[in-house]
Amino acid sequence: MSEKNSFGNGFLFGTVIGGLIGGVIGVIVTKKTTELNEDREEKKQANNYTVNNNNIENSRLSLEEKINQLNHAIDDVRVTLQKNTDLIDN
Repeated sequence: MSEKNSFGNGFLFGTVIGGLIGGVIGVIVTKKTTELNEDREEKKQANNYTVNNNNIENSRLSLEEKINQLNHAIDDVRVTLQKNTDLIDN
């Protein structure tokens, strides 16, 4: 009878200790996994930020070029109109 009692106590003790050790390992692994995921997410966000900044800069340069083209076209039309006006006045 004492062998059954010792087995039961040992089994229960082993179950409790195993559960505690497994829980601690689970917490450690989860923490490391979370840190790795956060690092990956930060790198993604930094990469997206860089890509967005490049896109914004490219858009800005493109708009500046188009504005310059429009300004030149306006100047050409103004010169043409001025010449036509001068011809009419003379």
